Amino acid sequence: MTVFLQLLLSGLMTGGVYALVALGFVLVWKATGIFNFAQGQILMVAAYIFWAMLVQLSLPLWTAFLVTLLCAASLGLVVERFALRPMIGQPLLAAMMVTLALIAVLEGLVTIIWGSRQEVLPDFFPREPVRLGSVMVSQQLLVAFAIAIGLFFIFVLFFQRSKLGLAMRATAEDHQVSRSLGIRVSRSFALAWVIACIVAAVGGILLGSINGVNMNLSFLGLKAFPVVILGGLDSIPGAVIAGLIVGMLEKLATGYIDPIVGGGFAEIFPFIVLLFVLLVRPYGLFGMKRIERI
Repeated sequence: MTVFLQLLLSGLMTGGVYALVALGFVLVWKATGIFNFAQGQILMVAAYIFWAMLVQLSLPLWTAFLVTLLCAASLGLVVERFALRPMIGQPLLAAMMVTLALIAVLEGLVTIIWGSRQEVLPDFFPREPVRLGSVMVSQQLLVAFAIAIGLFFIFVLFFQRSKLGLAMRATAEDHQVSRSLGIRVSRSFALAWVIACIVAAVGGILLGSINGVNMNLSFLGLKAFPVVILGGLDSIPGAVIAGLIVGMLEKLATGYIDPIVGGGFAEIFPFIVLLFVLLVRPYGLFGMKRIERI
């Protein structure tokens, strides 16, 4: 029972970070109708930028963090303005192909600037585990989970209380009606990409502090795909709940299935969940059910 609780709690902590990364997918989809396949690569780039600020330039921790967020926000603005805004009015597939091309561009830039070697961030989270009853919890995962959930509450308040947040919600519902109300849809698009890149950056910093900074971080970003599909493409609460579910299932697979079938199964287990959800409930647990004629 102790092992089960250990895996469950560890998965819950990891799932909080997955949910944060998935939030970026949901925001871009709700505001623009585009599925950003490059979210994992944005996460990876932000982790490398943070490492460069902290280690190569020896900036203080909070300065490095703020500079990384600023770089991520700038990347979101550049991508939206010069790569995706010209795609407005074009077939949806064309815009998605742009995000696929962005994967190659970002991975190429990281390889040119930093290479593909593993980098290690200095310890800024305590590494000593915390005992909760009979269960040991990594302080790194605990702090990462707290930051991820805290950001979710901030974004919920932003979307419910702020003028910009309400404008983004209106834009997500109907672009034409939003324009008739005087809402600048292009600004909502840009803001959605900025927020998506910022949450990817935070996720990259949190995951990089735990797993190290390397090219595989983009694969960890891909694990948010099952989260988004399970929770629903247009549901922010769904991203939270699905992230926790996927994180727990992954850790349980690590503890109970990997020893039987061999290591590595847990890495693909979230995508098995993705295939199952697409077959059984393609609009997710909390997504809006739509029927489209093809």
